[in-house]
Amino acid sequence: MAKKYLVVTFGCQMNVHDSERLSGLLENRGYEPAQDLDRTDLLVINTCSVRERAAEKLFARLDRFRNKKLEARPTIAVTGCVAQQEGDKILSRAPMVDVIVGTQALEQLPIAIETAEDSGASYVDTNPYDNVSFPIGVAKRDDSVKAYITIIEGCNDFCSFCVVPYTRGRERMRPAVEIVEEAKRLAGKGHKEVHLLGQIVNHYQAPDIPECDFADLLQRLQGVSGIERIRFASPHPRHVSSQMIDAIGTVSKVCKHLHLPVQSGSTRVLSLMRRRHTRERYLALIDDVRFRVPGISLSTDVIVGFPGETVDDFEDTLSLVSEVRYHNMFSFKYSERPKTLASQRMSETVQEGEKSRRLTKLQLLQKDIQSSLHDEMIGDVYEVLVESKSRRRDGEFCGRTTGNVIVNFPSVWECIGGLVNVEILRAGPNSVWGQQVDS
Repeated sequence: MAKKYLVVTFGCQMNVHDSERLSGLLENRGYEPAQDLDRTDLLVINTCSVRERAAEKLFARLDRFRNKKLEARPTIAVTGCVAQQEGDKILSRAPMVDVIVGTQALEQLPIAIETAEDSGASYVDTNPYDNVSFPIGVAKRDDSVKAYITIIEGCNDFCSFCVVPYTRGRERMRPAVEIVEEAKRLAGKGHKEVHLLGQIVNHYQAPDIPECDFADLLQRLQGVSGIERIRFASPHPRHVSSQMIDAIGTVSKVCKHLHLPVQSGSTRVLSLMRRRHTRERYLALIDDVRFRVPGISLSTDVIVGFPGETVDDFEDTLSLVSEVRYHNMFSFKYSERPKTLASQRMSETVQEGEKSRRLTKLQLLQKDIQSSLHDEMIGDVYEVLVESKSRRRDGEFCGRTTGNVIVNFPSVWECIGGLVNVEILRAGPNSVWGQQVDS
C-alpha cells in the first residue's frame, strides 16, 4: 500500500508554489495525498517567516499534533523559511520533528525523509545551493487554469524590515530557456495563465541569454501558444525600467495590472526602510505608468507602525493612498523580524494599540477607494478569464479581468478556463457581479 502524505502551507505565493513542488516530488516517489492527519504517513509543514511569530505558529501547530491521539505517528518534516532560519534549533523545542529542510534544499526532501526513516535520527539540511533549476513537470498543480512559475530566488536589496535575504538567500536566476519550456508544458496541460514569481521579479536577468532581462522574458513568453495571460509579482519600484513599462503596455498577453509595493508614503520612513526610492520618485513612476498604459490597475503593500513612524509620516501614507487610488492593497502592522537591520538597530516607537488604530484607518480608506473604483466599472464590459465555480451560488462562476478584479456571473454552460465578456451590473468592495454578453 502506498504511503500517504499531507502538506500544510503557511505564507505567500512562493510558499504555495513550493508546496506544489514538494507534493510533486513526493508523488514521484510513490506517495499518495492524504485527506487528513489521521490517515497520513508523512506530515510536511511548509513555513513562512515574513510576518511576526512565524516560529511560534510552527510550534503551536506541532503542539496540537503532539496532543492529538493517533493510531500511528507519521514522519514529520519542517520546510521553508522558518526551517532555514531556525535549523536544528527546532529540535530542542520539538524533538518529534524528523526532517528539517531549508528553502534552498527542497529537492532534497524525499532523500532526507528516506535517510531519517532508515537511520532513526533527525535529518537537517539548511545548506545554500546555487542551482535554482527545478525538474520541469514535477510540481503538482491543483489549479487547472492558473500556474505559478518561479523565475528568481532570493534577494540582494536588504530592506531594513525584511527577513527574505536571510531565509531565501541572495538572488539566483533560473535560465530563460527553462522558464519558457515550463510555460509551454503548462500550456500543453491546459493552463491559460502563468504567474511569474520572484522576491524582486523585475530584477530578473537570464543567466543563459545575456540580452534577456525581465522585459525581454515577457516578450518571449508572449510567443507561448495556449497561454492567454501573464502576471507577475512582486516588482520593486527602483527596478522598474522603461522597457518593462513598454512591455506591460504593448505585449498583449501581459495583464494590465501592476503590483508595486510602496510600503510607506513618507520619504523619511522609506529612507529608514532602505527602500531606495522617495515618495516623489514613486508618484512620478505611477504617473509615467498610467500615461503609457492607460486603464492599468494598481495594487501595493503598506507597512504601518515602522520604528520612527510619526503621526505626520502616517498621514503622508494616507495622502499617497488617496492620490494613487489603488485597486487593491495588502497592509500590515510592522513586526520585528530576526537578523534584519531594523531589529538590530531600531527600537519600537509605535505602541501596538496605535499600530492597530493606524492600520484600521488605512484599511477603511482603501475599502472606500476600492468600492468607488468598482462602482465605476458598472455598465462596462470586461473580458474575464474564468477560474472556478462560485463557492456561494450554484450556477455562478468566478474569474478575473486583466486588471485583476474578481468578477462573478451566472452561466448555463461550463466555462472554466475560457475567456468571456461580462457586463458589470453591480459592485462591492472586494468584487463585482455581472452578466455574460456576446463578443
